[in-house]
Amino acid sequence: MDVRTRPRNWVATVQRFVGGRKVDEAEYCELCSLRIPPRHSHLVEPAKHRLLCVCQGCETLLGDREDRQYVRVPQETRMLDDFRLSDAEWDALCIPIGLAFFFYSTPEERILALYPGPAGPTESLLTLDAWSGLVAHNPVLTELQPDVEALLVNRINGTHEYYSVPIDRCYALVGLIRTHWRGIAGGEEAWNAISAFFSDLRGPPNALGVRRHG
Repeated sequence: MDVRTRPRNWVATVQRFVGGRKVDEAEYCELCSLRIPPRHSHLVEPAKHRLLCVCQGCETLLGDREDRQYVRVPQETRMLDDFRLSDAEWDALCIPIGLAFFFYSTPEERILALYPGPAGPTESLLTLDAWSGLVAHNPVLTELQPDVEALLVNRINGTHEYYSVPIDRCYALVGLIRTHWRGIAGGEEAWNAISAFFSDLRGPPNALGVRRHG
């Protein structure tokens, strides 16, 4: 198995989701410095692997430009009830834990497979054949927006759950693990937090089966 911890801005991206911010501490748009509420929008800067907290104005002006310097992160989460992934296919992906997320990176021109851990996101090098097999069984994967939407897999303790999620949800999960993990096994607090995270993802959908997360 060939793995590597993602460097530089990936760490900074996760850090914003790590606990420590005071409840009443102000947050500001990272592009124009306007004060923003706790529930705010995000933009991805693909070339630098950066996730930016932004105001509504910057999201509107910069989030859908053709040059894709910045890309708007959607807020919709969808549970993929009909997703097909056998135990053998999962084992072939060489992910050492029951959590992982997969998304297409336009700068790297390939699918990235990462799993969360107490040290941050770690990449497991994914072969083209492995991903092509998943897409063949699950055409919904072709609908994921590059850089900003991911397939999130939860196979902890016999669970088989698959989600289409905004990329900021994946980094929120990594930040949560970094915050709560203790020792080798993580501890009860960490596993309770992970359970609560997925309970939130399963929250009530709208009429189209979509769940929204700010």
